[in-house]
Amino acid sequence: MPPPKKYGVTHWSSRLLAGHLGIGNATVARAWREYGVQPWRSGTFKFSTDPQLVAKVTDVVGLYLEPPENAIVLCVDEKSQIQALDRTAPMLPMQPGQIERRTHDYKRHGTTTLFAALEIATGQVTAAVTPRHRHQEFLAFLRQIDRAYPDQELHLVMDNYATHKTPEVKDWLARHKNFHVHFTPTSASWLNLVEVWFGIIDRQAIRRGIFTSVKDLNAKIRAFINGWNDRKHPFVWTKTAEDTLKKAQPKTNQ
Repeated sequence: MPPPKKYGVTHWSSRLLAGHLGIGNATVARAWREYGVQPWRSGTFKFSTDPQLVAKVTDVVGLYLEPPENAIVLCVDEKSQIQALDRTAPMLPMQPGQIERRTHDYKRHGTTTLFAALEIATGQVTAAVTPRHRHQEFLAFLRQIDRAYPDQELHLVMDNYATHKTPEVKDWLARHKNFHVHFTPTSASWLNLVEVWFGIIDRQAIRRGIFTSVKDLNAKIRAFINGWNDRKHPFVWTKTAEDTLKKAQPKTNQ
């Protein structure tokens, strides 16, 4: 079978392939379903080049699978540049036989940053919304975590964002001996379970939301978090460090 590029396309469609093979389009579609082939889909990936990749994955995954006794594991990060988007006309709600509809154009009212700490054993989220995401805001959030978990031994999983490693943040952490930081490898934000929760709030409260101002956006984010904490559930990691490393490292020919 000649490659698709011979026909000036980058991927076969079921109709193009059916025409080339001289069979019905339904036959191609049925074969694709049977073998789980989805040529219309694609994704992106990036392998970590962190020289401490193995050590960091082993550390973080070990923390997920066997957390220290009498300690709390928190996955911490910030979701920045959340836009307060307001549609130019009221949304038309879903009705029988009709999907939810909205105008394609919108008004921008500014952005906000969401800091979140996910307690993996329970799913409880401690959060703050701020106009910016500098080290000052991150320090304020660390103090908020400290108030939320007084006198508790805390293990924080964080990425390598520069704000998390400023001298001011390092000094604060050095003075608070109950805080233990575990950094994920570079280009491996998926290892931080709070990213899973960010996906949840994005799908359920932000992406399809309508916000008349940043204040309105912040209020609706807080309302979602309050509701989430009422129905929260644990976040369970199941893969071993070895299995996780297979995802984080490129395959090499043996």
